[in-house]
This record gives sequence, structure tokens and C-alpha cells, in this order.
Amino acid sequence: MSLILPMCAFALAASISPGPVNLVCLSSGTRYPIATGLTFVTGATLSFIVLFIAVGLGLYSLLTIVPGLQSMLRWAGIAFLLYLSIKLALDSGQLPEAGRKKAPGFITGALMQWLNPKAWLASASGIGAFTNANDLNQVLLFAALYLPICWLSLACWVYAGAFLRRYVQKPVILMTINRTLALLLAASCVYLLVS
Repeated sequence: MSLILPMCAFALAASISPGPVNLVCLSSGTRYPIATGLTFVTGATLSFIVLFIAVGLGLYSLLTIVPGLQSMLRWAGIAFLLYLSIKLALDSGQLPEAGRKKAPGFITGALMQWLNPKAWLASASGIGAFTNANDLNQVLLFAALYLPICWLSLACWVYAGAFLRRYVQKPVILMTINRTLALLLAASCVYLLVS
């Protein structure tokens, strides 16, 4: 029981702090209905929990055993983030019409977490700090606490985007926001390349 509050604090700090998934949530909130953004959030959250449990059961050690796997994951993550930043940068700033569905969805959210270096780092550091190696009960407790905290944290970013939506009705404003978010995503790729 003494670990529950520290686990929750860690989960909140790791989930709500800016990162690639959070930026996509913010962008989705400015462009699409909230329910669409929450679909992305659900995919990202459930995928993260699966990743978290897998790391807790030893998946992260596999990265050190299999040569090239960590490097391949890193490059795939960078490529995916660059792809998303290019899509944001090239966006026209026009809000989508009601019938058009080009928003990032459940699958994009799920895939993004497995390619997100922040998700791997949060999983590995959280598991290392708050659980005994391979203790399934501790890992599952931590995952059960993480699930609602992660979902609510990502949802906050969607709602923040929805709040901003009323101020971005002009395409030039939304285009500026999208390009700023694209630049931040690209900057995170540069950071990953040099670190």
C-alpha cells in the first residue's frame, strides 16, 4: 500500500508531461470532435499498458540480448515521428468537414506507443523503481493504477486542443499551431538522434 501513492505520482508525471503522443492528442483536439481524439487516447493508453506489462515481465531485457533490436526500434520510432511531423507541417489549416475521417485513430495510438521512446523509458524506469524484478502482482497493480491516470492525462491534452479550437477557426492560426507542433515533434527526433 505504501507504493500506491508514489506509483500514481510517477504515472501522472510520465503521462501528462509533453511527448509525441501528447502533441498528437492536442492537435487532434483542435481539428476533430472530442470523441475522435478520445479514440486515439484509448488506443494509446491500452497499448501503453500492454507495453508496460511486457516490460515488467522482461521484454526490456530482450532489447539488450538481441543485437540490433534496440537500434531498429529507435529508428522506427524516429521515422514514425518524422512522418507525423511532416503530415502536421503540410496541413492546410482547414478544419475537416463533418463527413471526412482522416483523424489519427485507435490503431495509430496503439502503434505510436510501441514506437515512442518516451513510453519505453517510462515503462522501464517505472518498473525498475517501483517493482521487484518479474513480480507479476506488483506489475499488474502498477498497470491498474497507470491505466486510468494515463487515459485521463492524454484526454486532458485532447480537451486542451478542443478548448483552443474556438480560437483557431482561421486556417492561418491552425496552420501555425500545426507547424509549431510539427517542429516540436521534429525536434524530439533530433534529440533522439543526438542522444
